[in-house]
Amino acid sequence: MSGETKNLRLRELVRDWVEGWALSRAVAPSVEVPEGFFLHVGRPDHVARYVLPNHDPPALRDLAQRITTPHTWLKICAPRDEIVLPQAWVLSGPEFLMATPLRVDAPAVPSPYALEIVASVNTIDARLLAPDGEVAARGRIAIRGAVAVVDQVETDPAHRRRGLGRVVMQVLCTHASMHGASRGVLVATPDGLALYQVLGWTMESPITAAVLH
Repeated sequence: MSGETKNLRLRELVRDWVEGWALSRAVAPSVEVPEGFFLHVGRPDHVARYVLPNHDPPALRDLAQRITTPHTWLKICAPRDEIVLPQAWVLSGPEFLMATPLRVDAPAVPSPYALEIVASVNTIDARLLAPDGEVAARGRIAIRGAVAVVDQVETDPAHRRRGLGRVVMQVLCTHASMHGASRGVLVATPDGLALYQVLGWTMESPITAAVLH
């Protein structure tokens, strides 16, 4: 794969993730900017974000200097050790852009948990409920055409190491496939990276996140 083809593929994956994330979080669709994509999030701790598919150091430096609104985030497709930002920017932990073809692979829900599915126009939520009704594990998938974006997958600390995250992922991907999606995209934390790789997801790019304080 040539460098240009790889860059185009990465931009397409980032666009898919950005648009799916916007659907999942119920924020306005992204706007294309010269550096990549811009999202107005509108939360006090997360006012807006820029997602940059390609790391262009001069362009990144110029963008970071132009941004003056605190709690604006940057998500840059590059490893942390390559990122240089002004002092007001604070880097967070590493993240990973991942993708996979989707397939129908409905798992068995382990006892004593019960599966709950809640579907809306653009999203599907999967929850595994403990006998007391508490949510033991959960996740959401936002569907945009042939692409499904996985978001907010988490397991309650009291219910970890029981394979619940794997079950939630398989349920979400199966339902997305049944609704016409053929490809999955997500951004993983280090904790989720190993699980997703075991499930067949491929790491497409490291992502470095930074916030203006």
